[in-house]
Amino acid sequence: MNFSGSYRSGDVSFLLKPLELAHFVDIEHKELLIQSGQRHYSEMLSPESLPSERYLTMFQQACDANFERMARDCLALASLIAQRRSGPVTLVSLVRAGTPIGVVLKHLLENPLGREATHYSVSIIRDRGIDQVALDHILAQGHAPESIVFVDGWTGKGVISRELAATVAQFNERRGTRIDGGLYVLSDLAGTAACAASCDDYLIPSSILNATVSGLVSRSILNDQIGPADFHGCVYYQQFEAHDQSQCFADELVERARAMALPVAAPIDKARAAALSQAYMHAAMAQHGILDANMVKPGIGEATRVLLRRSPRLLILRDPSAPEVAHLALLALEKNIPVAVDSNLPYHAVSLIRSALDG
Repeated sequence: MNFSGSYRSGDVSFLLKPLELAHFVDIEHKELLIQSGQRHYSEMLSPESLPSERYLTMFQQACDANFERMARDCLALASLIAQRRSGPVTLVSLVRAGTPIGVVLKHLLENPLGREATHYSVSIIRDRGIDQVALDHILAQGHAPESIVFVDGWTGKGVISRELAATVAQFNERRGTRIDGGLYVLSDLAGTAACAASCDDYLIPSSILNATVSGLVSRSILNDQIGPADFHGCVYYQQFEAHDQSQCFADELVERARAMALPVAAPIDKARAAALSQAYMHAAMAQHGILDANMVKPGIGEATRVLLRRSPRLLILRDPSAPEVAHLALLALEKNIPVAVDSNLPYHAVSLIRSALDG
């Protein structure tokens, strides 16, 4: 089943199977199941709730402060895609952080760049890979393999960009296709993306909300409700429709970007970003006694995800008074999460996940 979530039907087709979950798993229990190896994170969802009024105020402030930057980077990324693809473009955004970006890029490719563009949003899951049923479906609609561009919001450590490259390569080998498995993002902190508008850890406003800025869909699900011919699953949060900001958020970004001159893309120092990422991860794991790199989440976007839907151990901020991290400081206060300050942090923020196996 194809559906567009809370977006207009022409803006995106979610290649996801809407599910009715029998039950949700609370965060503490989910962490125990994941970290003990009993369940994979993709098999479960924790309950999602609407943000508090204070948090929504922070979101609006983030939009006020960063919309121009985000719109400019979307326009730059659309321009880079147009340079690297000839003919119609098939955008394939990664649910769900990539979905708002894909919606915006589709409109900008069409106007002002004058390119035909189609947008699908599909699931990719760490250790499980890209949804290959979804890729088969896209090709079955007549889209040329060379027209496909994978889109996400940002990279943190580069896990998803590496997962994408590896599993698209496997798909190509099985199907005899030549799909480019490179990832296109607004901000490439890990130096692992094929193309990025920047390598800066700045506050991308859509990173600080969940479903209400991503078409009202959940994180993707891969459990026993998904058959071999099914797309990966999701939950559609119909109960949040009165609070949804997905369409207006994307529309405002498109409007702002169209009012700008086409930017000249600055070269991105991927090697420096990759070296910085690797050095920080090595140092952080040693300093905090962490053996599993998945327990360290660098950058504003990843740090926010931890505080919204994981069990945080510690929030580390470079400058707790910086407006870029005001929402993180509020989340930490609301959830009673300890905060440390490290003025030498190479990112605005890092979250550490608490071990559920201690004690």
